Amino acid sequence: MKSKSKFLIGSGALMILVAVSLMFYQYNNSSLQQVFTSAGVFNQETPDHLTGRFTSIVDEQGNIISMMARFAASGDELYTSEGRHYRVEQVQGDNATAKFLGMDPQIVAYNDFYAGQNVAVMKDLAEKKTGTIAIYHSHSDESYVPSDGTETIPFKGGIYQVGKSMVDRLQGQGLQVNYNETPHDPHDNNAYNRSRRTATTLMKSNPAVLFDVHRDGIPDPNYYRATIDGKKIAKLRLVVGRENPRMSANMDFAKQMMASANNLHPKVVKEIFVGKGDYNQDLMPTALLIEAGTHTNTKAEAAAGLSLMSEAIPAVLGISPSAPGGPAAAAPATPKPTGTTAGSWKALGWILGLTIIGGLGFLLISSGNLANAKKRLAGFGREFSSFLGPRPAARKIGKKVNTYSYENETLENDLSSKETEITKDPQEDITKQ
Repeated sequence: MKSKSKFLIGSGALMILVAVSLMFYQYNNSSLQQVFTSAGVFNQETPDHLTGRFTSIVDEQGNIISMMARFAASGDELYTSEGRHYRVEQVQGDNATAKFLGMDPQIVAYNDFYAGQNVAVMKDLAEKKTGTIAIYHSHSDESYVPSDGTETIPFKGGIYQVGKSMVDRLQGQGLQVNYNETPHDPHDNNAYNRSRRTATTLMKSNPAVLFDVHRDGIPDPNYYRATIDGKKIAKLRLVVGRENPRMSANMDFAKQMMASANNLHPKVVKEIFVGKGDYNQDLMPTALLIEAGTHTNTKAEAAAGLSLMSEAIPAVLGISPSAPGGPAAAAPATPKPTGTTAGSWKALGWILGLTIIGGLGFLLISSGNLANAKKRLAGFGREFSSFLGPRPAARKIGKKVNTYSYENETLENDLSSKETEITKDPQEDITKQ
């Protein structure tokens, strides 16, 4: 018995130790976090934006329509700057085949609508300072080889200088910018979980838009490189996550951004990619992930591309008038952070799971053996049941009152007859005999 008790005590202590260890690693060790979180169990894909591996997307005729350093999945979608709409149907290794679904009517309408805007009007309207622009970087190590000498610099990548140039351009237009430079290393599938805290902090300023700025990781710089308005730039890609409840609103905002920016500076935004994940875009309908060039472009090229796109932001925020018959450009609502988000439920699941494991471990240690532990659990169940109160008796409406009255009447008659027998004079019975 003693050896069994020692075994149970040891098991309980081990369970508590495991619970504490998991809690520690949940916040400090990304590799174990990938194993034990639901995202790690069901999604062991290579993190996006890593150099050395990329996906080529071709149409049904075998023509390349896009390349990106991320995993493509069946159901992902692609929208070109002209409005051509594709959906990924088949993926084989690093190659994906997409089906052409036709021209997207919304992008075509936005292209026509924003064709009526001009730079002079936007500069004038930008002075109204409508809302804050929030910017951060989920992959804080991303860098540009020609400028930084390497594709990654942990915690202080060249992406920060690119982001700062975007901040300067926006502020130059009279817009308020909240730029958060918190690093979220390492570069893994859980970087977006860590950056969610940063995004939530930025949401406290009630921003009009929320931008997560990245760079791509394909090897060919010419895929993004272009000369627009006499400037050498790196083109941009907008990314929308299709696994969040605000996806349709995020998609609409992305289409407006692409149409407006490309009207001012043709094809500065290459495309919109809709992929697996949420990228923290469930926090607000105007949250976007931006990829500024690739690691083989220069920082100056990436910064120039972002600068050109930044000029389109005031109009998309709704400070330019709507055109009759065109899609509305009204400023989108800027909701407060939602409490019921994927991150909230994930955190709640961790808390409940670790609490149960630790509680069972403590119960085994304090009980000394399994039998006592079972008794304590049973006792807890009885106490919990009594706390909720006794179960009310089932009652049939209408008949219960009559039955109850009949039973009371019968009981009273029985008692009355017994009292009569007790109080009756015994002498009467003798006399009768």
